[in-house]
Amino acid sequence: MEALPLVLSSGWAAGVNAYATVLLLGIFGRLGLGDVPDGLEDWWVMGAAGALYAVEFVTDKIPYVDHVWDAVHTVIRPTIAAVLGVLMNGEADGLHDALAATGAGGTALASHAVKAGLRAAVNLSPDPITTATASLTEDLLVGVVVALIVTHPWAALAVAATLLVIGLVLIRMLWRAIRARSGGSSARTP
Repeated sequence: MEALPLVLSSGWAAGVNAYATVLLLGIFGRLGLGDVPDGLEDWWVMGAAGALYAVEFVTDKIPYVDHVWDAVHTVIRPTIAAVLGVLMNGEADGLHDALAATGAGGTALASHAVKAGLRAAVNLSPDPITTATASLTEDLLVGVVVALIVTHPWAALAVAATLLVIGLVLIRMLWRAIRARSGGSSARTP
Protein backbone atom coordinates (compact mmCIF):
# COMPACT_ATOMS: atom_id res chain seq x y z
CA MET A 1 0.00 0.00 0.00
CA GLU A 2 2.92 2.34 0.65
CA ALA A 3 4.00 2.15 -2.99
CA LEU A 4 0.58 3.21 -4.28
CA PRO A 5 1.13 6.99 -4.07
CA LEU A 6 4.64 6.66 -5.53
CA VAL A 7 3.47 4.55 -8.44
CA LEU A 8 0.39 6.58 -9.40
CA SER A 9 1.82 10.06 -8.87
CA SER A 10 5.01 9.22 -10.79
CA GLY A 11 2.73 7.86 -13.52
CA TRP A 12 0.82 11.16 -13.63
CA ALA A 13 4.04 13.18 -13.82
CA ALA A 14 5.53 10.96 -16.54
CA GLY A 15 2.35 11.29 -18.57
CA VAL A 16 2.84 15.05 -18.67
CA ASN A 17 6.63 15.09 -19.06
CA ALA A 18 8.45 11.78 -18.70
CA TYR A 19 11.96 13.15 -19.17
CA ALA A 20 11.57 15.87 -16.54
CA THR A 21 10.13 13.29 -14.15
CA VAL A 22 13.09 10.92 -14.56
CA LEU A 23 15.60 13.78 -14.36
CA LEU A 24 14.06 15.34 -11.25
CA LEU A 25 13.77 12.00 -9.47
CA GLY A 26 17.45 11.38 -10.20
CA ILE A 27 18.46 14.84 -8.98
CA PHE A 28 16.40 14.54 -5.78
CA GLY A 29 17.87 11.08 -5.16
CA ARG A 30 21.43 12.32 -5.73
CA LEU A 31 20.81 15.19 -3.32
CA GLY A 32 19.52 12.75 -0.71
CA LEU A 33 16.14 14.46 -0.60
CA GLY A 34 14.17 11.25 -0.81
CA ASP A 35 14.23 7.53 -1.33
CA VAL A 36 14.65 7.20 -5.10
CA PRO A 37 15.46 3.94 -6.92
CA ASP A 38 19.20 3.73 -7.55
CA GLY A 39 18.87 3.33 -11.31
CA LEU A 40 17.35 6.80 -11.61
CA GLU A 41 20.39 8.35 -9.92
CA ASP A 42 22.78 6.97 -12.53
CA TRP A 43 24.61 9.75 -14.39
CA TRP A 44 23.87 8.17 -17.77
CA VAL A 45 20.15 7.98 -17.04
CA MET A 46 20.10 11.55 -15.76
CA GLY A 47 22.15 12.78 -18.73
CA ALA A 48 19.86 11.11 -21.27
CA ALA A 49 16.76 12.38 -19.47
CA GLY A 50 18.26 15.88 -19.31
CA ALA A 51 19.10 15.91 -23.02
CA LEU A 52 15.64 14.67 -23.98
CA TYR A 53 14.02 17.13 -21.58
CA ALA A 54 15.94 19.97 -23.28
CA VAL A 55 14.53 18.88 -26.65
CA GLU A 56 11.03 18.61 -25.18
CA PHE A 57 11.39 21.99 -23.45
CA VAL A 58 11.88 23.69 -26.82
CA THR A 59 9.56 21.52 -28.91
CA ASP A 60 6.71 21.82 -26.41
CA LYS A 61 6.61 25.60 -26.80
CA ILE A 62 6.06 25.64 -30.57
CA PRO A 63 2.37 25.58 -31.55
CA TYR A 64 1.36 22.54 -33.60
CA VAL A 65 4.89 21.06 -33.41
CA ASP A 66 3.93 20.11 -29.87
CA HIS A 67 1.06 18.03 -31.32
CA VAL A 68 3.50 15.92 -33.31
CA TRP A 69 5.70 15.53 -30.23
CA ASP A 70 2.68 14.52 -28.14
CA ALA A 71 1.51 12.05 -30.79
CA VAL A 72 4.89 10.32 -30.77
CA HIS A 73 4.91 10.32 -26.96
CA THR A 74 1.50 8.69 -26.67
CA VAL A 75 3.40 5.41 -26.47
CA ILE A 76 6.65 6.64 -24.93
CA ARG A 77 5.26 8.40 -21.84
CA PRO A 78 3.12 5.47 -20.58
CA THR A 79 6.02 3.08 -21.26
CA ILE A 80 8.44 5.20 -19.22
CA ALA A 81 5.76 5.51 -16.54
CA ALA A 82 5.35 1.73 -16.42
CA VAL A 83 9.09 1.33 -15.86
CA LEU A 84 8.97 4.02 -13.17
CA GLY A 85 6.02 2.23 -11.58
CA VAL A 86 8.01 -0.98 -11.26
CA LEU A 87 11.04 0.89 -9.92
CA MET A 88 8.96 2.89 -7.43
CA ASN A 89 7.23 -0.30 -6.31
CA GLY A 90 10.46 -1.39 -4.68
CA GLU A 91 11.09 -4.97 -3.64
CA ALA A 92 7.95 -6.67 -4.87
CA ASP A 93 6.98 -9.87 -6.61
CA GLY A 94 5.88 -10.34 -10.21
CA LEU A 95 2.18 -9.66 -9.63
CA HIS A 96 2.79 -6.46 -7.70
CA ASP A 97 5.27 -5.30 -10.33
CA ALA A 98 2.70 -5.98 -13.06
CA LEU A 99 0.06 -4.03 -11.14
CA ALA A 100 2.50 -1.16 -10.56
CA ALA A 101 3.41 -1.05 -14.25
CA THR A 102 -0.25 -1.11 -15.25
CA GLY A 103 -1.25 1.52 -12.69
CA ALA A 104 1.57 3.91 -13.56
CA GLY A 105 1.17 3.37 -17.30
CA GLY A 106 -2.60 3.87 -17.13
CA THR A 107 -2.25 7.01 -15.03
CA ALA A 108 0.35 8.32 -17.47
CA LEU A 109 -1.92 7.64 -20.43
CA ALA A 110 -4.74 9.55 -18.70
CA SER A 111 -2.57 12.57 -17.83
CA HIS A 112 -1.05 12.49 -21.32
CA ALA A 113 -4.55 12.53 -22.84
CA VAL A 114 -5.49 15.51 -20.67
CA LYS A 115 -2.29 17.33 -21.68
CA ALA A 116 -2.83 16.64 -25.38
CA GLY A 117 -6.50 17.61 -25.20
CA LEU A 118 -5.80 20.87 -23.41
CA ARG A 119 -2.95 21.65 -25.81
CA ALA A 120 -5.20 21.08 -28.82
CA ALA A 121 -7.62 23.64 -27.41
CA VAL A 122 -4.84 26.08 -26.46
CA ASN A 123 -3.31 25.90 -29.93
CA LEU A 124 -6.54 27.19 -31.44
CA SER A 125 -5.58 30.56 -30.00
CA PRO A 126 -3.58 32.63 -32.50
CA ASP A 127 -1.30 33.79 -29.69
CA PRO A 128 1.89 31.65 -29.47
CA ILE A 129 2.43 32.83 -25.90
CA THR A 130 -0.45 30.65 -24.71
CA THR A 131 1.39 27.51 -25.87
CA ALA A 132 4.58 28.53 -24.07
CA THR A 133 2.63 29.43 -20.94
CA ALA A 134 0.82 26.09 -20.97
CA SER A 135 4.13 24.26 -21.38
CA LEU A 136 5.83 26.14 -18.55
CA THR A 137 2.82 25.52 -16.31
CA GLU A 138 2.99 21.80 -17.07
CA ASP A 139 6.71 21.73 -16.27
CA LEU A 140 6.11 23.55 -12.99
CA LEU A 141 3.31 21.16 -12.00
CA VAL A 142 5.49 18.14 -12.81
CA GLY A 143 8.24 19.65 -10.63
CA VAL A 144 5.82 20.14 -7.74
CA VAL A 145 4.43 16.61 -7.98
CA VAL A 146 7.91 15.04 -8.24
CA ALA A 147 9.11 17.06 -5.23
CA LEU A 148 6.09 15.79 -3.31
CA ILE A 149 6.73 12.22 -4.47
CA VAL A 150 10.09 12.16 -2.67
CA THR A 151 8.95 14.13 0.39
CA HIS A 152 5.20 13.55 0.88
CA PRO A 153 3.98 10.71 -1.37
CA TRP A 154 0.33 10.82 -0.29
CA ALA A 155 0.22 14.58 -0.91
CA ALA A 156 1.73 13.92 -4.36
CA LEU A 157 -1.06 11.46 -5.09
CA ALA A 158 -3.71 13.93 -3.91
CA VAL A 159 -2.26 16.72 -6.07
CA ALA A 160 -1.88 14.46 -9.13
CA ALA A 161 -5.44 13.13 -8.80
CA THR A 162 -6.81 16.65 -8.35
CA LEU A 163 -4.90 17.91 -11.38
CA LEU A 164 -6.20 15.00 -13.45
CA VAL A 165 -9.81 15.76 -12.51
CA ILE A 166 -9.35 19.51 -13.08
CA GLY A 167 -7.78 18.76 -16.46
CA LEU A 168 -10.72 16.60 -17.51
CA VAL A 169 -13.18 19.32 -16.48
CA LEU A 170 -11.18 21.97 -18.33
CA ILE A 171 -11.08 19.89 -21.51
CA ARG A 172 -14.83 19.52 -21.42
CA MET A 173 -15.37 23.24 -20.82
CA LEU A 174 -12.88 24.39 -23.46
CA TRP A 175 -14.17 22.10 -26.17
CA ARG A 176 -17.76 23.12 -25.43
CA ALA A 177 -16.77 26.78 -25.71
CA ILE A 178 -14.87 26.14 -28.95
CA ARG A 179 -17.82 24.27 -30.42
CA ALA A 180 -20.21 27.07 -29.41
CA ARG A 181 -17.94 29.74 -30.95
CA SER A 182 -17.49 27.87 -34.20
CA GLY A 183 -21.23 27.49 -34.65
CA GLY A 184 -21.04 23.76 -34.07
CA SER A 185 -24.06 21.65 -33.50
CA SER A 186 -26.45 22.88 -30.89
CA ALA A 187 -26.99 19.37 -29.61
CA ARG A 188 -26.01 18.94 -26.01
CA THR A 189 -22.88 16.99 -25.23
CA PRO A 190 -23.50 14.36 -22.55
